[in-house]
Amino acid sequence: MAVKNGGSTDPNANRELEKLIKEAKTNNVPVDNINRAIKRASDSDAANFAASTFEAYGQGGASMIINVLSDNPNRASAEVKSAVKKNDGKMAETGSVMFMYDYKGKVTIEGVPDEEELMEAAIEAGCDEMELVDGDEEGTSIVYTGPKEVGTMMEAVDSLKFSSKGVIAHVSKAPLQVTDEEFEINMGIIDALEELDDVDSIEHNMLN
Repeated sequence: MAVKNGGSTDPNANRELEKLIKEAKTNNVPVDNINRAIKRASDSDAANFAASTFEAYGQGGASMIINVLSDNPNRASAEVKSAVKKNDGKMAETGSVMFMYDYKGKVTIEGVPDEEELMEAAIEAGCDEMELVDGDEEGTSIVYTGPKEVGTMMEAVDSLKFSSKGVIAHVSKAPLQVTDEEFEINMGIIDALEELDDVDSIEHNMLN
């Protein structure tokens, strides 16, 4: 979508794409996956790509939301279902997983800002929602906000001289811990899904 919105496959000429590539590399997305996504989006029929969502269960009560961007919904559906089934997962009925998640803006901060200062900056920027929590890595923070307020929240963070990256994500209402064995199986499902060209991202409720 960044290629389409920015009008170019060159990150030097497309700031939205440049930012997305940096974020992907930060999240350890393989370079081949990044290049493949850019090539796919630059094809002449890119306008025919449509977004869809699948829901699935892993082991130990784990759930997954699979976000797909494809020009062939039937192929995407078949490949997603096959990857889940072959790796000991189970597809879920539409809505049976989604209701356990909130759709939020998620801004990851490189650092730990003062909560009161961030709240003041967020209010000044025009944000109505804010929840600051510890980040996934030591020395980082995550602030949740409304899905339409990611940009304004990043401006608030920037005003405090912190670097950040923002996405809109499904956030589990009740994250859970699974056993090491269950986690390994569930990550096998996720790894298999991430290898599919049509899979854009995967969200889950596992804490470990």
